[in-house]
Amino acid sequence: MTMTPGIVRVVVLNFNGGDDTLRCFDHLVATEWPEEQLQLICVDNGSTDGSVERLRAAHPQVEVRAQARNTGFPANNLALGDLEQVRYVALINNDAFVEPDWLAPLVATLDEDPGLGAACPKLLLASRFAEVRVQGPVLVSEGSGGRDLSILLRGCAVDGVDVWRDLHVASGGWGREASTLGTFEWIGPDSVIRIPLPSTSAEPADDPSANPPMVALRIDATEACELSIDGRPTAVRPGASTLVFPAPASSVDVVNNVGSIVFEDGCGADRGWLERDLGQLDESVEVFAWCGGAVLLRPAYLADVGLFDESFFLYYEDTDLSWRGQARGWRYRTVPSSVIRHVHAASSGEGSEVFAFHVERNRLLMLVKNAPARTAVRQALLHLRATASYALRDVIRPMLHAHRPRITIVRRRLRSYLGFLALLPATLAERRVLRSRRLVADRRLEPWFVRR
Repeated sequence: MTMTPGIVRVVVLNFNGGDDTLRCFDHLVATEWPEEQLQLICVDNGSTDGSVERLRAAHPQVEVRAQARNTGFPANNLALGDLEQVRYVALINNDAFVEPDWLAPLVATLDEDPGLGAACPKLLLASRFAEVRVQGPVLVSEGSGGRDLSILLRGCAVDGVDVWRDLHVASGGWGREASTLGTFEWIGPDSVIRIPLPSTSAEPADDPSANPPMVALRIDATEACELSIDGRPTAVRPGASTLVFPAPASSVDVVNNVGSIVFEDGCGADRGWLERDLGQLDESVEVFAWCGGAVLLRPAYLADVGLFDESFFLYYEDTDLSWRGQARGWRYRTVPSSVIRHVHAASSGEGSEVFAFHVERNRLLMLVKNAPARTAVRQALLHLRATASYALRDVIRPMLHAHRPRITIVRRRLRSYLGFLALLPATLAERRVLRSRRLVADRRLEPWFVRR
């Protein structure tokens, strides 16, 4: 491939990233690209864990742009405002790890089409996963229209390494919940659990003579029963217990993101999220939005549309910037031949209070800035209605029956809404500017929005 002259800048945002940030740059310096045309920048958000000092010692060629306090994901703007001599600029999460040949396909895609503002790699979850089928009786039934539940999952380790945070239920699960005992998830009578295999565990398929990794799955059962673990009968006693069994002899890659989608209510989502990577997303296609976890951007696009909205702090900044670009006529394309692995939500923790507050607040702010007025107003009102229904279920009814109210969800949703109202005047002013500059009518963007 003949290289067009010009520097490609790669920006990594760090906030107490520790080993993840060092590993990220270990991979980046191995990028198959002329060294003199690759500029690596770490934007530091006031880290106090020594990660900046460690990075400077390990990779002195990396430029560090540090600030004293944490301003969230929009701190990337510190490395996006001086791109006059830069050919393209990439954003890579500090918990993402590139393959050596990740960059060339992205550059080639932008080179071939000047109307593209962004090229999106295939983002896979960092671990490979062992899929385990768990079958058991219905031990808890919530009645007509409710859930049929079998057992609780409470934790998991592989070869002694805790992998509970990244375990997910591919089918038959009901999502993570929390109690005073920690997080848990109910599964139904026929479920498939994906168990992440630590890098310290050799994949059995690589060496048939090697001992398979051993899984220790912590569960809770309301009564004694018999489960089937990949067809093996397993007796379970009531209460908490740990099931120990060998991991299956094969593992799978799981998709994190191959471009992003937006639903009609403004909720953003990863295209391909938690699908097994079987090549089904390997065709390059145009998408509505790109993911800030890994993307290659055209400086002319940023100069035209602007940078990240600093009021967002965390989440939806990339979807907002994508939408603003769509309204100006920019397009985005997936490049699945570029592969990057990502430790999903390592920084903020999906499901955490920080995550929930910013996701709910920023979705409404994004709609006020970019969506038709009727959509923004409708979603703001629906948020209030849903909050009222949670208040009735979790606060009012328990108090009427002399039970302790559960205020977590209601408090969180009210905090998000109050945060939205505080930023509403400035957001409305920004909306007026954006609407005056749009080149693409709302009706032309409507086909992008996905119905649930």
